Amino acid sequence: MKRFIITGTPGSGKTAIIRQLELEGFTVVEEAATDVIAAAQARGTPEPWTSASFIDAVVDLQKQRQVRAGCHEDEVQFYDRSPVCTAALSRYLGYPFSAALMRELDRIKAEAIYQQTVLFVRHLGFIKPTDARKITFEEALAFERIHEETYQSLGFGLISVEPGNLAERCSKITSLLSVKPSCRTVTSR
Repeated sequence: MKRFIITGTPGSGKTAIIRQLELEGFTVVEEAATDVIAAAQARGTPEPWTSASFIDAVVDLQKQRQVRAGCHEDEVQFYDRSPVCTAALSRYLGYPFSAALMRELDRIKAEAIYQQTVLFVRHLGFIKPTDARKITFEEALAFERIHEETYQSLGFGLISVEPGNLAERCSKITSLLSVKPSCRTVTSR
């Protein structure tokens, strides 16, 4: 089982890469924070990230999705972000690491859940705001630095996925990792 994390700057094209990898037959696991934000906004909370409980909601959904994705010996899975990203988000928002976040960071390390090599998607030189992504380009760059520092401080190695068209980026990822899709393709949402 190989679980690879794809992370990087907000608006860098991670989700498009994840979608393409899914179309190529890989198992993918969706980002949790965007869905937590969308659900909270649908319930009438316009900026759920302003509450420290937001971090725990993201951690909980990430763990649920990772566990639900299962573990098949020959399978390659790609994750749109991870609990390490949630730790970076917690730092960025100025929240101390919660007990739930610390437990999840300990669990993923103790159980070696993810590959130590992380695919870090670099920014495209701009950012397009959305209802869930209310961040300026300058803020996104600061967040990018915090992401890098957080992953490196937890012992992960980063491979940069530089700007380019979608096909080039996906080809670089699969070539660098020498991976092919397995027979089983399930999107875990």
